[in-house]
Amino acid sequence: MGISRREFLTRVGHAGGYAATFATMQSLGLMEMKGQRTKPMPVAPGLGKGTKLVVLGGGIGGLVTAYEAYKLGYDVTLLEARDRPGGRNWSGRKGTVIEFVDGTKQPIDWEEGNYQNLGPARLPSTHWTMLNYCRELKVPLEVEINTSRSTLLQNDKANGGVPVVQRKAMNDTRGRVSELLSKCVAQGALDTELSAEDRERMKEFLTTYGPLDKTGKYLGSDRAGLKVTPGAGDQTEVIETPQDMHMLLDESFWGGLLYEEAWDWQATMMQPVGGMDRIPYAFAKALGSIVHYNSPVTEIRRADHGVKISYLDNGAPKEIEAAYCVVAMPFSILKKIPNDFSPEVKTVINGSTMANSYKMPWEAPRFWETDFNIYGGLSFLAQGPSPVWYPSANLMAETGIIVGGYTDEYSQPGFAALSIKEKLEQSKLSIEKLHPGCSKLLRKGIFMGWAHVKWNEGSWIRSYGGGPQGYETMIKADGPFYFAGDTISNIVGWQEGAALSARRAVNMIGERTKSAHLAPPAASPETRA
Repeated sequence: MGISRREFLTRVGHAGGYAATFATMQSLGLMEMKGQRTKPMPVAPGLGKGTKLVVLGGGIGGLVTAYEAYKLGYDVTLLEARDRPGGRNWSGRKGTVIEFVDGTKQPIDWEEGNYQNLGPARLPSTHWTMLNYCRELKVPLEVEINTSRSTLLQNDKANGGVPVVQRKAMNDTRGRVSELLSKCVAQGALDTELSAEDRERMKEFLTTYGPLDKTGKYLGSDRAGLKVTPGAGDQTEVIETPQDMHMLLDESFWGGLLYEEAWDWQATMMQPVGGMDRIPYAFAKALGSIVHYNSPVTEIRRADHGVKISYLDNGAPKEIEAAYCVVAMPFSILKKIPNDFSPEVKTVINGSTMANSYKMPWEAPRFWETDFNIYGGLSFLAQGPSPVWYPSANLMAETGIIVGGYTDEYSQPGFAALSIKEKLEQSKLSIEKLHPGCSKLLRKGIFMGWAHVKWNEGSWIRSYGGGPQGYETMIKADGPFYFAGDTISNIVGWQEGAALSARRAVNMIGERTKSAHLAPPAASPETRA
């Protein structure tokens, strides 16, 4: 019995992954992709005049909230516990000190000009809101090299543990899958309901996509790499011998091969010149005295006409009252602060859990460029800290910052219980597997574990308290309280989610402010009489 085009494409996806399915749909004229621009705020400037708004937290969610509310005329105050803006958007460079909640401090002493984005490090071209803020705030951007075909894939259990260059693994996989599909299409084994025209188009596509020879076989391709490169005189290229399908299946490289195919990981990715924290500092500059640093919140209460927030101003107790409050703080911190949230909201916050993402950056001579021809991108390992992330900035400089592991502390059994020194040794081992003999060049390593960072205690939301309805509870107003941050979005872990949630909160407050302005005045006692 035949199958539909949908089922056929599903089988293509099972065999060759997202990339094969996407390309197949394009070849059949079934798919295109278009970008969008951020829509302007729907509420009128000046709407908030005379209305006080307090924002808790100076991460991207809080900064965007304050920025947009200020443009609408609100009397805005932003309280931030740290001595800097940005929250998780933090770039480490010479002079930065990473402080953990247990008092551990790691000072960074890298060379001038070297830096590492300790939190977000990429701006996808599909994240139009954040890109538009960079335009508006004049934050210069450069390309972030999210993928390179020269990067490596390594599995202790396959190929003798020897890393495979990504271009070879990717293109040999594509060739082998194309050969199998070509045979199935030719034999009519996959889909008897495909038209004769569809089958011919698929054959032509696979011949190019594979690439396949005239008999439908994959014999290798320069796409997968060359044993000998073309040169002068009689030096001609010699292509690499292709790996067989069994070896490709054993290596289990699919995660490393397909990570860039996700909607918001595809080229082109960007980054601010000089560090991701250029974005929060640009917001802070635009906001000026609206932002109050070293001002941790100590109590969140309702008041007769809105909210009353208690906080410390450089250690001195203070209070501020406002009509509305936008809470843009991590739930891990928020659950520790006495508050007047509704029971439903408290259940969500108190029952939430956070992820434990980490990065381990090292300073080193750029051996990945000089010895391995790797300029940006990520290499992946099946065991140990992974991926290894190469810098996109300052290409061909003498030194740079390489990240030896970026994932969750609990993704590797026993890793979370290791000391910082032991974790860094694991990181060096990962880099050594990929680049034998080069781990001795690593210096001044840092373990940046967000679960341990003061005022964060987690990287992003993992689960909401209160069950499946927890998220739905948090996107609603809780009386005078509104919530913002990537936690209050369906784009968790990205600055785009934080920005969109902030704009949504400001719009909700704007609608409420507008309703209050339009409400008829209360009747006087004489009129009621």
